[in-house]
Amino acid sequence: MEPKIIEKDQIILLGVSFFGDPFTAPGWTEENQIGRLWARFETYLTNYHTQIMENIKNNDVGYEVWSNNEEAAAQGNFDIFAGVEIATLNNVPVEMLIKVLPPTRYAVFTFEGAQINSDWPRMIYQEWLPNSGYQEGYRYNFQWYDQRFKGLDKLAESAIDVYVPIK
Repeated sequence: MEPKIIEKDQIILLGVSFFGDPFTAPGWTEENQIGRLWARFETYLTNYHTQIMENIKNNDVGYEVWSNNEEAAAQGNFDIFAGVEIATLNNVPVEMLIKVLPPTRYAVFTFEGAQINSDWPRMIYQEWLPNSGYQEGYRYNFQWYDQRFKGLDKLAESAIDVYVPIK
């Protein structure tokens, strides 16, 4: 599991968030809180289509940002944000949230098929990172969903990238 190391500029995201235990429904399913979060985001995209679409940098990419907070994680809670990258803060619907990710270096891991549903956080944070010569740059990571992700019902045919800030 050897990632690509890349530099990225600031990323401005528009979306919605969830805080709590996302796995009240087991596994990777549209019925868990993450699936519901994405459904809520899709509703906003539909309701504010013209307003949002003119500002999206890439219509084919979705971001799922997981902010790491030790206290919340110890309680089984997570801060999760689902959204898209936007070019400017102009004309943003008031019901939606903005998340700004700083310019930084990332280790980018690609997971395919069954790997998507594996314990990749443990592999990254407990195995790769301590042995990599890098340190965690910021306390978040994000999943990059593009045309390679075919849906939860087609994980075997899918791939995602996970971006971990490093220094």
